[in-house]
Amino acid sequence: MLFNSFVFLLAFLPITYGVFWLLRSSASRYVWLTITGYVFYGYWDPSFCVLMAFSTLVSYFGGLGLLKATTSQGRKWCLWLPVAADLSLLAFFKYANFGLDSIRSAAALVGWTPHLPNVDVVLPVGISFYTFHTISYVVDAYRGVIKPTRNIFEYSAYVSLFSQLVAGPIVRFRQVEQDLEALGKADRSRWLVKGLSFFAGGLFTKVVIADSLAVVADSLWSSSAQLGTVSAWTAVSAYSLQLYFDFSGYSTMAIGLGYLFGIRIPDNFNSPYKSVDPADFWRRWHISLSQCLRDYVYIPFGGSRGTQLQTYRNLLLTMLIGGLWHGANWTFVIWGGYHGLALGLHRRMGSLWDGLPVSVRRAGMLVIVMIGWVFFRAPNIAAAGDMLGAMFSMSPSGDEVGVGGYAAILVSGAVALVLPNARQLLERDSMPLLLRLALVLGFGASLGVMSGMQSSPFLYFQF
Repeated sequence: MLFNSFVFLLAFLPITYGVFWLLRSSASRYVWLTITGYVFYGYWDPSFCVLMAFSTLVSYFGGLGLLKATTSQGRKWCLWLPVAADLSLLAFFKYANFGLDSIRSAAALVGWTPHLPNVDVVLPVGISFYTFHTISYVVDAYRGVIKPTRNIFEYSAYVSLFSQLVAGPIVRFRQVEQDLEALGKADRSRWLVKGLSFFAGGLFTKVVIADSLAVVADSLWSSSAQLGTVSAWTAVSAYSLQLYFDFSGYSTMAIGLGYLFGIRIPDNFNSPYKSVDPADFWRRWHISLSQCLRDYVYIPFGGSRGTQLQTYRNLLLTMLIGGLWHGANWTFVIWGGYHGLALGLHRRMGSLWDGLPVSVRRAGMLVIVMIGWVFFRAPNIAAAGDMLGAMFSMSPSGDEVGVGGYAAILVSGAVALVLPNARQLLERDSMPLLLRLALVLGFGASLGVMSGMQSSPFLYFQF
């Protein structure tokens, strides 16, 4: 089910919201959020729910085991069994065919043709996101950061919370534990205006801005091998903005939906195209993933506690894993490695970079990020090479976009680079009348666009 669909807006959300606030106890609200989360998730394919339920139960019982374990060995079993189970499921459904294809390609280089069958599986929507939820829960419980809940429905409501289930933000249990515990005492009107404002703003960002940019980006990327330099940079610019507004729009809607149900979901974006260096970019882009990679990958690898060489290694490995997390394709691995190298280079030569004017660093960082998005968007390495070749070949090109396409890129670019982020705009107890009017008009415009075209999925659903 999509946030930007009428079945969600006119049926699922009103029913879910109405029943939730008719219920009075935390326990009953946990049950209702669990039920609605599974209905929301099962709308794509009911069989997906079985996998999520298994992952939920494994990590839940791992948490209970940590409450009861009295020995160090027992605690380790309660940590590694659920983590291994979750990672095995993720590896099978997301990476099995990727691994088999990689073995075939490597074997072909030495003249060997192994007979390896493809695994006939469908990648469950959002598996990467809820797997991070379940793993982070068990790891935090093992570290003593949280106390595992004994209430299975409280935990299942957390894992299956429909507002952030399939595309984030990656919400850790400790970030919403306080609100979940107080759910029976939540005040419906306390965050109502904020919730509606965030949802309306996010819907406009996705439906009007991102989907308009998608028309330009998809058209150009479909013929990447024939593009000239100007058209290639236009294609990459359109996609860079589309990806940002698409994913940030989803995250903004998720925050709004959380507010509507008395749960504060953390920020996932903070004007990332205003960043001035690689580290700053990852403090602003997909914040929840950046923090998870830091806490559950980079620091366990050793972080910056060892030699400089070990720190660079840890940065590179972390970003390679972050790239692979996004998708089973070598283009994502290259994208992750590219950002790992950028982080390492800035760490090594940051004093030179940081001495440049802010405007130069911001423009330079934007170009660095856009080059990385080529690998993120390209279906394969060859297509990425075609696009990069066109970008830096100085070859002529015709006007494949038109005035409307350039206008969409320029306006959305100005919004991304000039306006404050959603939290700064909408997190207000007293909202200016002009902003309220803009949100109402934006919501109306979103509905108008939705009525004239088929709802488009969010880009991060594929991850």
